[in-house]
Amino acid sequence: MIQNPKRYTITAALPYTNGPIHIGHLAGVYVPADIYARYLRQQGKDVAFICGSDEHGVAISMKAKKEGITPQEVIDKYNGIIKNSFEDFGISFDNYSRTSAQIHHDTASEFFRKLYDNGKFIEEVTEQLYDEKAQQFLADRFVTGTCPKCGNEEAYGDQCEKCGTSLNATDLINPKSTITGTKPVLKSTKHWFLPLDQYDTFLREWILEGHKNDWKPNVFGQVKSWLDDGLKPRAVTRDLDWGIPVPVEGAEGKVLYVWFDAPIGYISSTKEWAERVGKDWEPYWKDQDTKLLHFIGKDNIVFHCVIFPAMLKAEGSYILPDNVPANEFLNLEGNKLSTSKNWAVWLHEYLIDFPEKQDVLRYALTANAPETKDNDFTWKDFQARNNNELVAIFGNFINRVVVLSNKYYDGIIPQPNELSEVDEATLTELKAYPAVISSSLERYRFREALGELMNVARLGNKYLADEEPWKIVKENPERIKTQMYVALQIAAALSVLAEPFLPFTSQKLKTILKLDNSFGWNDITHKSDLVPAGHQIGQAELLFAKIEDEEIQKQIDKLEATKAANKAENQTVIPQKEVATFDDFAKLDLRVGTIVEAEKMPKANKLLVLKVDTGIDVRTIVSGIAEHFSPEDVIGKRVTVLANLAPRALRGVESEGMILMTENAEGKLVFVNPDADGVKNGATIN
Repeated sequence: MIQNPKRYTITAALPYTNGPIHIGHLAGVYVPADIYARYLRQQGKDVAFICGSDEHGVAISMKAKKEGITPQEVIDKYNGIIKNSFEDFGISFDNYSRTSAQIHHDTASEFFRKLYDNGKFIEEVTEQLYDEKAQQFLADRFVTGTCPKCGNEEAYGDQCEKCGTSLNATDLINPKSTITGTKPVLKSTKHWFLPLDQYDTFLREWILEGHKNDWKPNVFGQVKSWLDDGLKPRAVTRDLDWGIPVPVEGAEGKVLYVWFDAPIGYISSTKEWAERVGKDWEPYWKDQDTKLLHFIGKDNIVFHCVIFPAMLKAEGSYILPDNVPANEFLNLEGNKLSTSKNWAVWLHEYLIDFPEKQDVLRYALTANAPETKDNDFTWKDFQARNNNELVAIFGNFINRVVVLSNKYYDGIIPQPNELSEVDEATLTELKAYPAVISSSLERYRFREALGELMNVARLGNKYLADEEPWKIVKENPERIKTQMYVALQIAAALSVLAEPFLPFTSQKLKTILKLDNSFGWNDITHKSDLVPAGHQIGQAELLFAKIEDEEIQKQIDKLEATKAANKAENQTVIPQKEVATFDDFAKLDLRVGTIVEAEKMPKANKLLVLKVDTGIDVRTIVSGIAEHFSPEDVIGKRVTVLANLAPRALRGVESEGMILMTENAEGKLVFVNPDADGVKNGATIN
């Protein structure tokens, strides 16, 4: 760990431009990275906060094929959405670039060429998966199959998203082309490989010995597991028509592997930034007094902790990351976030639905950050954190302070009298918070740091609640001056301490308090008066507004509609069964009947015991529909009955037939009739 570095280079994972940004990306990478960058700037540190769109690789080509447009049209569309969303959300990148930019193509090509010229690659002809129907090699996401490590049947050709194992396409069991759905064959092709096994000793010394005490356990554990499994040469080129052409002879039709090209995007983006602001980029990547930090999600750990460091080591002139504080995954309402299934809260849509509530989402995602384990985002929790914490604690304190100051002193901070023990203790506790919050942030514990920020607001609320200035204002007006002075010091401190976490709130609070930048983070501890007596503050404004149930229900309904649409889209028509003769069909006795009685089967969640008038008799039929209908729902329903089904005992009750039913698009059982809601042609009758 570098102590007291001269500068910081902070990178945030380059988002794929095959879709917008969602809350999983924000919680895992961009919010914690932004908090840390903003905090360092408040300390007066030299910071380069770098990111950009990752615009190569199979994911882009797949999106283009799906939408019937070119890869360039895909990246232009989503780069615009992503970049604007980040800006509107307040992510304070110093530079946001694109890997399609010429500066990146040049940087990545130069990097490859240097390793190539220095003999750092292995050139091999190997057998790779090939789709004969599409006449294309199947790299990465163009092939799926069973993961050889965990048995996940939906693993990709570059990684299993279930267990996190990095894979080659040829590792998959029962591979299948995602282009045509056919089984691929093996075909010979030439590629260049980075011999990771030659860097085993270096990586073990650097990570397992050098960072075992300061890297997060989830990061260290995944890297150790990967190293223990044994490193193998890794291909750095691909047979694709989209990407950066391999810059050597004999490599026609081949491009740089996206996971070789993408991390170099951090370097090219830094070059772009330095050129724009008139700085030298090299110290931010080559000076040993620079601390390099990669903020990523757990699915990118291996690439940032093993493959990219091996690339940097092979090149020879670059520094290595000091830390890689990767987060786990955020789920949504109990299910894994999915771009392809539209199961997400998209940032650009959130900003439309909740204008001026950027900080509420930042707060909710940080308070529930998946720092050590996967966590779940729910709209109800989002609402509760806004209403019960931001509004009731932070906002309530500020509102009371500002309202009372304007009521008693026309917004002019009063001259305090002698401080009581309570006053002294409160101010002493306030002065300790910058160091406490800093300690958490320096250890990348953002959730813990946010909790300490809220404790500052709680300190202010407790002080006012205990002192009750509104009760003694008439009998002891001089005491009130001191109380309001102390409370306003807490409010001023909050305007600074909140900035990394809640930048829009911080600015709004500074505007209300009419504060400039005359004091900073460390002044809270060392300065006696943050805001002096005689300073004029403004009128009260609500920092946070309550979020009503109707707003939350709208979001829940949107997700339910997505779930129904996914189910309908994935609903396949079951192939026709073997041919039945007319004699087979003639055996079936289908009758129209009416349900006249219904009750739940004791100790059975799925079964209803029905009495059905078939026109022949009234008979008992046990039906597994209790999870979809209550007894009251079905009485009087006209149904189709298979009357001559052989009787069968179910939980001691003899069932004398079967009710014919099917599922609609939402997966709900419906009674079979030609007008049943949501039933498509081809639905099977069960």
